[in-house]
Amino acid sequence: MTELAAAKAALKTQAVETPSWAYGNSGTRFKVFAQQGVPRTPQEKLDDAAQVHAFTGAAPTVALHIPWDKVTDYAALAKHAEDRGVKLGAINSNTFQDDDYRLGSICHPDAAVRRKAVDHLLECVDIMDATGSKDLKLWFADGTNYPGQDDIRARQDRLAEGLAEVYERLGEGQRMLLEYKFFEPAFYTTDVPDWGTAYAHCLKLGPQAQVVVDTGHHAPGTNIEFIVATLLREGKLGGFDFNSRFYADDDLMVGSADPFQLFRIMYEVIRGGGFTPEVAFMLDQCHNIEAKIPAIIRSVMNVQEATAKALLIDRSALAEAQASGDVLGANAVLMDAYNTDVRPLLREVREEMGLDPDPIAAYARSGWAEKIAAERVGGRQAGWGA
Repeated sequence: MTELAAAKAALKTQAVETPSWAYGNSGTRFKVFAQQGVPRTPQEKLDDAAQVHAFTGAAPTVALHIPWDKVTDYAALAKHAEDRGVKLGAINSNTFQDDDYRLGSICHPDAAVRRKAVDHLLECVDIMDATGSKDLKLWFADGTNYPGQDDIRARQDRLAEGLAEVYERLGEGQRMLLEYKFFEPAFYTTDVPDWGTAYAHCLKLGPQAQVVVDTGHHAPGTNIEFIVATLLREGKLGGFDFNSRFYADDDLMVGSADPFQLFRIMYEVIRGGGFTPEVAFMLDQCHNIEAKIPAIIRSVMNVQEATAKALLIDRSALAEAQASGDVLGANAVLMDAYNTDVRPLLREVREEMGLDPDPIAAYARSGWAEKIAAERVGGRQAGWGA
């Protein structure tokens, strides 16, 4: 198989999970901006997600967020998804929006609050059982704002204890994916601030616990591809939350702030054997001022483009240049691949998959945006926190 044919075959297998919450209203800490046609129910979120998959062929699963996507019958929700041509993906927990969590959740100094948080995580595993989901996604806003506010080591002990209880509840084939964020909302200490802390807890828990790399959750200048390479080397990279950020927040479209970084990350994924279903690719974005569905389609396409370029790296030439100490030659191999216009290649891939070569234009012609704007009138629109 030629290099080009191999790249096309790999691209046809790529899957990017979309987040249910990205289809709802969102905004900044100052304002949530409502749009026409926004889903009012988890079922309508899945209907929109199905459109993204229909036009890209690369978004077959949808992540849920509990309690934002809480329903009385999760088996029925899974059936609704399958009827629309998609499946339910990771179950994302929420231990940051109740008043009880002002001082933390599973790291809280009050045992009763910790119990409440752990019970919620166990409920999420129950939902996994009902939906067939294999991944429990954990992100904690836990931390402190002031020196002396709480005991740093004690909070790590509480974190380990809570994670261990949830880990023991996991079934066969299920995973716990632990995310990290170096600050916000806590400003003095964050209880899971970096990949090392997440890795240490996952290593102690066992093989069903792995680290999630959110591409926006790093200090400026952090070499994210080094983190990816290291976690892959250790067999502890569970997945990605793809997005971009210019300053501190992380809700811009993946590849919009630094597409070269996304390319470098995807090269390490491919080089490290991470281009498999065992490393979950998921978007974690909120679309505040742009139309929801086109933005998600564009995001999936951005991941595809970065992946295509990474697949086209001449790895033999790269290895030869590296072995001979040819610094400029090695860099040129990477830059040649990055500077390749892969859009014609991806159009070919889509056509061979029976898809329109231009997903954005195809969606615009479909009339779905007009249909949902006309039909989704009344009720309560879904949004951040609902």
